[in-house]
Amino acid sequence: MVKWNSNFSYAIGLFTADGNISPDGRHLEFCSKDLELVKSIKKCFNLNNKICRKQRGTHPKKWYHRIQFGNKELYNFLIKIGLTPNKSKSLAYLNVPGEYFDDFLRGLIDGDGTIGYFMHPESKEKQFRIRIASGSKSFLEWLGGEINKFLSIKGKICQVPRTHELCYYKKASKKIADFIYYRSNVICLKRKFEIAKLMT
Repeated sequence: MVKWNSNFSYAIGLFTADGNISPDGRHLEFCSKDLELVKSIKKCFNLNNKICRKQRGTHPKKWYHRIQFGNKELYNFLIKIGLTPNKSKSLAYLNVPGEYFDDFLRGLIDGDGTIGYFMHPESKEKQFRIRIASGSKSFLEWLGGEINKFLSIKGKICQVPRTHELCYYKKASKKIADFIYYRSNVICLKRKFEIAKLMT
């Protein structure tokens, strides 16, 4: 039986970012440049499947890590909460329990987000920024509303080449970092956690 918990919710965030649902009603795939994330999916979904490598295109550096698996129960669960085959542009919202939204958001940011700094064009000072990318503007609008509900902050949706980004700056970014890294030992992508720690 599929049940929500912290690690499972994190994996749902990761899968929302980089997962693929086959139209066949059973098979799922997760693919990422970060082997650490694929290992996390394997752990959180309790999989025994082998992690392989996959090349995208012909560029010698475009190798990804991938895990494929068949699980009808999980497949149906993902469909029920709002994920679909070819979800990149059709995704609108997800039914995530409020008590696990922080874990879900951490997974989503680890998969499709950026945590870092930018140089303010006027003050020339480094400022903290968190961005979350999606091909679906509707999904980012829903996500921004959920983040605002929990943290009382508003982000800005920007059009960038081939996608959209939900962006948070300065104090708003710090609020998100504190929210998703509520413990030092939560499962996460370590390199993004290390950057976020600089804001504490």
